[in-house]
Amino acid sequence: MEKPIYASLKSIGAYAPENIVTNYDLEKIVDTSDEWIVKRTGIKERRFAEANEATSDLATKAAKIALKRAKITPKEVDMVIVATISPDFFCMPSTACIVANKLGIVGKPAFDISAACSGFVYLLSLANAFILSKMYKNILIIGAEKISSILDMQDRNTCVLFGDGAGAALIGVTSEREKSIVDVQVSSNGEYQDFLITPGCGSRYPASQEVLEQRLQFLKMKGNETFKVAVKTLSSDVVEILEKNHLSIDDIDFFVPHQANQRIISAVGDALNIDSQKVVLTVQKYGNTSAASIPMAINEFYEEGRIKKGSKLLLDAFGGGLTWGSAILTFNGE
Repeated sequence: MEKPIYASLKSIGAYAPENIVTNYDLEKIVDTSDEWIVKRTGIKERRFAEANEATSDLATKAAKIALKRAKITPKEVDMVIVATISPDFFCMPSTACIVANKLGIVGKPAFDISAACSGFVYLLSLANAFILSKMYKNILIIGAEKISSILDMQDRNTCVLFGDGAGAALIGVTSEREKSIVDVQVSSNGEYQDFLITPGCGSRYPASQEVLEQRLQFLKMKGNETFKVAVKTLSSDVVEILEKNHLSIDDIDFFVPHQANQRIISAVGDALNIDSQKVVLTVQKYGNTSAASIPMAINEFYEEGRIKKGSKLLLDAFGGGLTWGSAILTFNGE
């Protein structure tokens, strides 16, 4: 009898640039304060990549760690998918193609997706489907961002929120259901597309002197509106995926939300009555790293020895699009 096939999170890896930017550093650039930033967001510092570091550089470093921990060579990787809103190049080539080249992965599919802060959960959904279909056995997924390259450092409402970094995971095959990805669900609603947007330099507003003067090439955000929708959506999505899989929050070892804002995370945690010890929190250290946020958070707790082989994780993300998603999975790394 043929063994069943499930997708499994075999390893995690992350990379954060060395350059630490504190709230006090930002006080020297824009009209803000450490007190205001911490009170409103919980963020104390973030990392900004160097001028000669691109998103693919961050992604490659995270990927090498994930591959080493999975005991997988680049030749054994069947596919590379990168989630990013800050790719190396505007249209092409994809950042995934560049990363694959840097890793020595040739002749395999590689492509990017754009789902903003929900990017990593979208990646899990894709990898899970490819493995369940038996098309591939080892899929490298990476959430990577150099958001500092699209931040308007004159806009105090956005430039204090984000940071750079990358997180990678190897999704492989298992025949054991208890070691697998239990479920992933992803959604979107384009009605609120202007809540989080980089308006300029696409086909809607092609690059021009006027576009640059209006600073439309940078990330724009409607903070209050986004906050309200995020809390409601994240909470309801978690309830839905737990009920769908006949699980309760007590069955979960760690809740890993997108690290956008400590107030959002706390509000969702309170709404779901989650033990604070189960909530993975790294926003104070890295800020919002968009698609890299969740894998970086998992990696942080993994390296601290808290997330271990067999830990059941509940992921929850919300981002521009608007997009959102959640996942339940067992960490199957060593």
